[in-house]
Amino acid sequence: MRTVVFPPAPELLCWRVRQARNAALNAALDAPLLLALLVLLVIVAFSSGTEVAMLSVNRYRIRHRAQAGSGAARTLERLLQKPDDWLGANLVILAAASVFASAIATILAQRTGYPYAVPLTGALLTIVVIVFCELAPKIYAAANPEGVALHAAGIYRVLVLVARPALWLTNSVARGFLRLFGVARATAGPHALSAEELRLVVTEAAPVIPARHRQMLLSILDLERITVNDIMIPRQEISGIDVRESWEDILDQLQQTPHTRLPVYEGELDNLIGLVHMKRVAHELVRGTLTRERLIEVARGREAYFVPEGTALNVQLVQFQRNRRRLAFVVNEYGDIEGLVTLEDILEEIVGEFTSDPATVTHKDVHTERPGVFIVNASATIRALNRALGWQLPTGGPKTVNGLLLEQLETIPDSGTMVRVGNYEFEVLQVGDNAVRTVRVRVPAAPKAVLPVSRAP
Repeated sequence: MRTVVFPPAPELLCWRVRQARNAALNAALDAPLLLALLVLLVIVAFSSGTEVAMLSVNRYRIRHRAQAGSGAARTLERLLQKPDDWLGANLVILAAASVFASAIATILAQRTGYPYAVPLTGALLTIVVIVFCELAPKIYAAANPEGVALHAAGIYRVLVLVARPALWLTNSVARGFLRLFGVARATAGPHALSAEELRLVVTEAAPVIPARHRQMLLSILDLERITVNDIMIPRQEISGIDVRESWEDILDQLQQTPHTRLPVYEGELDNLIGLVHMKRVAHELVRGTLTRERLIEVARGREAYFVPEGTALNVQLVQFQRNRRRLAFVVNEYGDIEGLVTLEDILEEIVGEFTSDPATVTHKDVHTERPGVFIVNASATIRALNRALGWQLPTGGPKTVNGLLLEQLETIPDSGTMVRVGNYEFEVLQVGDNAVRTVRVRVPAAPKAVLPVSRAP
């Protein structure tokens, strides 16, 4: 049996006093170290969270708040323009805080005297850093990037100013290393959104923008993709006055026309004289004093305006405004008139057809024979049919139904010819003047996608 020998009573008392004094001294020394460790962990958490916040913050909201007078937003905007500065400051304090926290934790573990204290403390510190200093702050910052970034902007501004020499050194080394790989200095540009990104922004703004306004914004963005050829009135459908016609026919046309402007030509449309505005001749027309010579004189006073085919609608809209015009003739590379485009046509691409009933948008081109079956004027444009009826006919090639069918058949078809375009079945009903005039279209119940054109068996 082991015998425990205690020191004499006076010596035991002194020993216990020394032990208590050493414990108190250790506690006094450990308290500042524990406090320093806690502060360093807070710094690590701050650095991790703010980095995520500043990288994911909405720059346009920050710019808006800065323009509205927010000092914190202005500071943050300046910081974001030089990401290498604030990122360098962030990494410096993150690295320093992590190193010192690890060192202090090791010292505290060694002071306990336990043989496995150091590895256990290292494992515990790793868990604490991952959960409380990395994961939790980053999740919070990702959920509230604007608030976190605005509160951190002032601190980073001070850090960048104080650590300027160290940042210059570290950034210079980093830039030199990046130059080896052909990477230039990281600078924040204007961050201009592309048209596709703007479309995505407008689409995702559904909760705050009414559907009607959202569709108008998307239509404005689509103007650059649409040309005058897509919306023009084809040459064959242009209503004009041929001065070679009998005067009685010309007067009847002037009295019955629904248009405010009419082209005046001699013999054929390419021999265009000019345009006549109905208000210029209305009084003379009512009084019966209008003559052929007067009509030609008025038409020559307003020269026709020509635009090349393929002009984008956004460009043409500006041209209409710049030239104070509302109507233009579309010409091909040979100078032949292909069609007519008006300011109203472009505006309808933005706001929709100027009609109170969407069902009447294409009433002159489409008639319902029975559910799912339509009689269609083959001169109708594919875009107009798709937009008005929700069809999904291919728009990458010909502009009209007639052109689509002729492209597929590669010949002028006879009446009764059947053609399938994706899920849509076309039956030619009427052919005339070397073109398809009328077709019957059988529409699928729920078209899903535009399929390649193929001839029906």
